[in-house]
Amino acid sequence: MTSVPTPIPSRTQFVLEAIKHRILSGDLRPGQPLVETELAGEFGVSKTPVREALKTLAGTGLVAMSQYKGAAVRTVDAAMAREVYDVRLLLEPEALRRTVHRGAPLDTAREALERADAAEDAAERALANREFHRTLYSACGNPLLGRLLDEVRDQAALVSAVAWAADPSWAREAAEHQEILRLALAGDADGAADALHRHIASFVQRAFPSEGGLK
Repeated sequence: MTSVPTPIPSRTQFVLEAIKHRILSGDLRPGQPLVETELAGEFGVSKTPVREALKTLAGTGLVAMSQYKGAAVRTVDAAMAREVYDVRLLLEPEALRRTVHRGAPLDTAREALERADAAEDAAERALANREFHRTLYSACGNPLLGRLLDEVRDQAALVSAVAWAADPSWAREAAEHQEILRLALAGDADGAADALHRHIASFVQRAFPSEGGLK
């Protein structure tokens, strides 16, 4: 019998989303301590929902927890970036190929790009870009494949936030997104998948040039 996940209490969910947004927007920097008492006071809740939110975020790879040092925003380095983006390289282009072969509608992807272009801050633009990529793979017809990619979304976004803070590359990535979508809408599954592969690989190569990027 399949178990049903236990719903997250509303206060915990509120705290979780607030901390996640601050991490992915760069307001909370990698390595920055996440002190339960301070966060509880800031959000007007007890320490319990903060503690549960941090545990959940640790499970998604955004937070690192230590028995002695407590919680902190996960540190991003080239090894972590390669690990996350290697998974994306293996799975995401194939998921897009299947999405195109199925003829799935991509209106949401187009809308996400429009929101990214109109975004007024990095957090809003990052959320729109994440939605663009998710639209490309979520209609692939294999729910497990979609869930596997969902699991690395937050970690990939953390890598992006750090890289963008050091070297904003929105314009180049926006052009790459447009080309990927153009090929997908034209029904060119292999072309769209190849363009997506180049897009993902080149990002880490630009963000961590001294490490050689990804193959």
